[in-house]
Amino acid sequence: MYQALLTVFPILIPGVCGCCGALRPRYKRLVDNIFPEDPEDGLVKTNMEKLTFYALSAPEKLDRIGAYLSERLIRDVGRHRYGYVCIAMEALDQLLMACHCQSINLFVESFLKMVAKLLESEKPNLQILGTNSFVKFANIEEDTPSYHRSYDFFVSRFSEMCHSSHDDLEIKTKIRMSGIKGLQGVVRKTVNDELQANIWDPQHMDKIVPSLLFNLQHVEEAESRSPSPLQAPEKEKESPAELAERCLRELLGRAAFGNIKNAIKPVLIHLDNHSLWEPKVFAIRCFKIIMYSIQPQHSHLVIQQLLGHLDANSRSAATVRAGIVEVLSEAAVIAATGSVGPTVLEMFNTLLRQLRLSIDYALTGSYDGAVSLGTKIIKEHEERMFQEAVIKTVGSFASTLPTYQRSEVILFIMSKVPRPSLHQAVDTGRTGENRNRLTQIMLLKSLLQVSTGFQCNNMMSALPSNFLDRLLSTALMEDAEIRLFVLEILISFIDRHGNRHKFSTISTLSDISVLKLKVDKCSRQDTVFMKKHSQQLYRHIYLSCKEETNVQKHYEALYGLLALISIELANEEVVVDLIRLVLAVQDVAQVNEENLPVYNRCALYALGAAYLNLISQLTTVPAFCQHIHEVIETRKKEAPYMLPEDVFVERPRLSQNLDGVVIELLFRQSKISEVLGGSGYNSDRLCLPYIPQLTDEDRLSKRRSIGETISLQVEVESRNSPEKEERVPAEEITYETLKKAIVDSVAVEEQERERRRQVVEKFQKAPFEEIAAHCGARASLLQSKLNQIFEITIRPPPSPSGTITAAYGQPQNHSIPVYEMKFPDLCVY
Repeated sequence: MYQALLTVFPILIPGVCGCCGALRPRYKRLVDNIFPEDPEDGLVKTNMEKLTFYALSAPEKLDRIGAYLSERLIRDVGRHRYGYVCIAMEALDQLLMACHCQSINLFVESFLKMVAKLLESEKPNLQILGTNSFVKFANIEEDTPSYHRSYDFFVSRFSEMCHSSHDDLEIKTKIRMSGIKGLQGVVRKTVNDELQANIWDPQHMDKIVPSLLFNLQHVEEAESRSPSPLQAPEKEKESPAELAERCLRELLGRAAFGNIKNAIKPVLIHLDNHSLWEPKVFAIRCFKIIMYSIQPQHSHLVIQQLLGHLDANSRSAATVRAGIVEVLSEAAVIAATGSVGPTVLEMFNTLLRQLRLSIDYALTGSYDGAVSLGTKIIKEHEERMFQEAVIKTVGSFASTLPTYQRSEVILFIMSKVPRPSLHQAVDTGRTGENRNRLTQIMLLKSLLQVSTGFQCNNMMSALPSNFLDRLLSTALMEDAEIRLFVLEILISFIDRHGNRHKFSTISTLSDISVLKLKVDKCSRQDTVFMKKHSQQLYRHIYLSCKEETNVQKHYEALYGLLALISIELANEEVVVDLIRLVLAVQDVAQVNEENLPVYNRCALYALGAAYLNLISQLTTVPAFCQHIHEVIETRKKEAPYMLPEDVFVERPRLSQNLDGVVIELLFRQSKISEVLGGSGYNSDRLCLPYIPQLTDEDRLSKRRSIGETISLQVEVESRNSPEKEERVPAEEITYETLKKAIVDSVAVEEQERERRRQVVEKFQKAPFEEIAAHCGARASLLQSKLNQIFEITIRPPPSPSGTITAAYGQPQNHSIPVYEMKFPDLCVY
């Protein structure tokens, strides 16, 4: 019949097909049947089941079904028939969930076209409807890949919805939440599909991340409205801030190694653009989310991003830099629980560099070193705040590191401390402060933060020679603040059992058991350390006691250092040396060759009394304890100004006349040697007064002029003496002759040592070109000498090969080199 109609009514067929539903394609009839007459009745389920069965039976028709549904939806949207729009989207969702054939890609294109049409609408309900359909689609795992699908429009549109500013608060919240859900769907759909457009590209991340942060940033506004307690859990679930945080965590959790940078950079830019570093609360919260969301092995990448951002903002306001440092501190502590890797020294290097820059800014008052009309004036107190933030960050991060890395950081920071030098140029700022001094103080503060709580069983590893030498050389500077920092640093390293706070105040307790000290036996490693460095420590303690700029804090630190050495590192030999040292300090106060003030002399007397009271009870020798107790009791009655209870107080009670101190008020070396010698201690050593050991630097500085003078005299005498002078009679050997010979040998030895030191220093510090030129000159000299030697050896006396006639008719022997001579064959073996 259909063929007959084609032959009879060839022109009227289109009109007939349009009017007669039976002549329409089956898939269109099935699609039309799912729509009821009244849209409020909803989707016709039985007809929807037929359509689904047809789509599964004939998957090649799926793309036509999608195109027809798309056509109907666009027409219904234009006619504002929103009920049929909802039915069409429901049908699309069910078909997507049911069909997973190879031809689904064309159907998905029609679906995405319809979702985009809904998202372009100005109606919030249609936007939300389209978003919900897209989220359902995003959760479907497709069997076939798509090579050409693009989600750029959806990223842009969902990001725009996240920034909705609708007048109705409830509608605004729904639109923003839909936008966040849409972004979450885009991420889920594309993040693991290598064939899709890369969602980690900056063009996408620069839209997604700021949109999430924008909603996360406004959590305070939502909390300020404080719903009722019964409604609070439900409200929290509907909060855009919580949904944005969940989406951000999911996004960062899916980030691979190469994508972390693109995900973190928009965060930094967002915080910059909205000035969120200064309150720093939101910035810290953001990076806590980041650090706990990414994989632990990627933590160092975030730290590197923050370090680079800190360098990029090195000329920003101090409050901004302080906020970045605070965030860096929080992130570094979290990252330390994972894998920080090579970022450790890089982080400390950046922080110390920023610390030095801040010192320069505070001294010069500008970022470029010169104040002009257009220069931004720097507030010094803000720079101080930034410096304290850097020091705090250094300490908090170092406290999380393992022992071996902490040791490396300590050596690294110490290498940055400017060396004290008598010839050091004084570089002052606008306030007249020395730049090197401020740098030393800040770096020592950082070193103190790192050393606090440092636990190392082996003191040789905790205080290696190169570190200890530099630290103790800093301890002898005239600056009282620097000396105090050095003492505190030494105390932090030596205190391994938490006894430091028990010696915070100097006193003469009658029973030290109330302190509950934790004392362990001195280990073999500690004994080796003290044998190597004890005299060096004693010398610096002795010289520190003689500084007239000392205040109460210095004496408390010295007392703590002496006490901790006695507890942590003491054996019988160390105890004897410490007692000799304290008695020598008592002699300094008594003789007063340094012309110390009255307070300093009284403080030295009190320091000696407190320490000897402590060490006598630690040694538990009754006669020793009795002698110390008797002297202390005598001082309490006759000279309380020689005890810590009267000296180390807010208003010390001092005596103006300390020259006539009677022997009963002093701790006597002979008496202590007698009582300790009877208990097995080395009485011979106790009888010797302590004299600080001179270091190599001291010897060189004191004897260099003598050695130079002697060598100069010897050189002058040798030059003036004739070559063929008669020998003088042998000089008689006397005491003076031997003394002079010893002095000469010491001077020559010191000269040789100084020469070696200069050579080593030259090869360590001189430029490469200079070293190369020097070595080249020496090589040329050596080659010339070798050539002379070769000339002598290979040019033997005149050979029998004949003579030649030289000028003026005189015969001259011609010498042929050995390697040019011709020998008979019999001579060759």
